[in-house]
Amino acid sequence: MGFAGGLPHPLLYMDMLKGIGHWGAHVEQALGVESINHVLYMWLVMAIILGLGLMVRSRLQLVPGGMQNVFETIIGGLEDFVVANLGEEGRQFMPLLITIFLFILGMNWIGLVPGCDAPTANINTPAAMAIIVFCFYQFVGIKKWGAGYIKHFMGPVGFLAPLMLILEPISHLARPLSLTLRLFGNIRGEEIVLILMFFLAPILGSLPMYFLFVLAKTIQAFIFFMLTMLYLQGAIEHAH
Repeated sequence: MGFAGGLPHPLLYMDMLKGIGHWGAHVEQALGVESINHVLYMWLVMAIILGLGLMVRSRLQLVPGGMQNVFETIIGGLEDFVVANLGEEGRQFMPLLITIFLFILGMNWIGLVPGCDAPTANINTPAAMAIIVFCFYQFVGIKKWGAGYIKHFMGPVGFLAPLMLILEPISHLARPLSLTLRLFGNIRGEEIVLILMFFLAPILGSLPMYFLFVLAKTIQAFIFFMLTMLYLQGAIEHAH
């Protein structure tokens, strides 16, 4: 498969699903892509998160328990983290930030399920999210500061402003690339290692790696979340 495509797993459920009526091959041919597995697994993660959210909402209790307690712990902890760094103004960004964390976490973790592939191991998935983050925090900055937002690109020293007006836009344009390659590279690397360990030692080799990669994939989701928060922090702070 190509650089942007999924990994050569010995068995993928989505390949079996696409084989029913050969609809998958027709769609891939029409789109001109090698595989749409990452899109299908992304939709699966979306369905799982939506299903869990609806299940929790239908069973809300004053004293949380079970899945409600898990969600409240995650969301409450991340919200406290955001408020501690962005102040009360940061609460308005929680829908985007928590969605990014849970969505990336789900896509990372599904790659650990036998027969599944992590959508984030395909470069198109993190690239799309990185572009969304880039456009959103720029929109937030322009909405809050208007034309004055350009001061964020001029640096703290007046006589260096012409130079900073060249360097700062380049720095900002590098951010979505950095977000993309960091997430894609780490997840794809972990998937490759896991597949190799499975071929070499199916149980003894891959089982310990599962526990390590659960932590590593969680950290990668948090890093994407935290960097998004920091970019938003820079957009809403007063320019020096």
